[in-house]
Amino acid sequence: MARRGHTLRAETPPHGAVPAGLAPLAPGLLRLARWRLLAMHRTAGVGHVGGNLSALDAMMLVHHEMLADADRFVLSKGHAAGALYVTLWSRGLITDAELDSFHTDGTRLPGHPPARGLPGIRFGTGSLGHGLSLAGGLALAARLQGREGRVFCLTSDGEWQEGSTLEALIFCAHRRLSNLTILIDHNRLQGFGTTDEVASLDPIGRVLAGFSVEIREADGHDLPAMRRALAPGTDRPVVVVLHTVKGHGVPAIEGRLDSHYLPLTEEQVQAAILGDAVLGTGENA
Repeated sequence: MARRGHTLRAETPPHGAVPAGLAPLAPGLLRLARWRLLAMHRTAGVGHVGGNLSALDAMMLVHHEMLADADRFVLSKGHAAGALYVTLWSRGLITDAELDSFHTDGTRLPGHPPARGLPGIRFGTGSLGHGLSLAGGLALAARLQGREGRVFCLTSDGEWQEGSTLEALIFCAHRRLSNLTILIDHNRLQGFGTTDEVASLDPIGRVLAGFSVEIREADGHDLPAMRRALAPGTDRPVVVVLHTVKGHGVPAIEGRLDSHYLPLTEEQVQAAILGDAVLGTGENA
C-alpha cells in the first residue's frame, strides 16, 4: 500500500531486477546472520539486541539485493551498528575475527558506527536524528554531480520525534530527491516506553504523508513485501514504513522493552538458535 499526499494507492511499483554485481539474498543467509548477531552481542556482553533484530532483515535485503556500487546506505539508528556489521560480514566486507572484537578496546567495530575505517560506512551516527540530513546531502550531491545511484537511509521510529529529522524531511521533499529512500524501523518501542507513550506520531505513515513524499508500508520481516515497497520509480522521496517486531526471532525478548538495553543470557542465545533451526524463522524469501 502506498500513499502520495493523503491519497491511498493500492498498488506499488513492481520490483525490478537485482542490480548487476548483486545476487538475491540466499536462503538461510538471513538466519545465519541473525545467529552471528546473537553470538557477537553475547560475546561482547552488550545490549541493544532488540533494535538490531528488528532492523536486520531490511539491512540484509538492501545490502544484498539493492546496494550497487553507485548506491549509498546511511544507518541513522546508530545503536543498530551490530546488525550493520553482521550485514557487511555476510557480504565478505568484515572478517569473522573482527566481529569477535565487537565493542572491545581498540576495535574497529564500536557500539555505534565509526566515522571512517569501515567499508560502506561514511558517517558516525551515534546520536539519533542526524542520519537523514546526511542522507539528504548525499542524494542532493549525486544529483548536482549528475551521478546515478540511490541513497537508502534506515531510521528508527523514535527518532522521528526529533525536530532535526522532520527538518531534514522538509528539505528532502522540497528538493524532490527522488533518488532517496527512507526506511523506518517501526517496532513501536524506544528506550523508555512505547512510541505512543513517549510522543505519539501514530499512524506515522499518515503524519509524514503531509510532507509531499511517497509513503509505502510493508511487513519488515517479509522479504517479498519489502522488495515491492523498496522498488524505485517515483518522482519524490520514498518513505517506507516497515512494521517490525523488536527482538524478532528471539521469542524470549520479542516485543519487550527491556530488549532495547539489556544483553541476552547464554541460555537465551542457545534457545533462540535451536528454536530458529527447528522452525526455520526468517526463511520468507
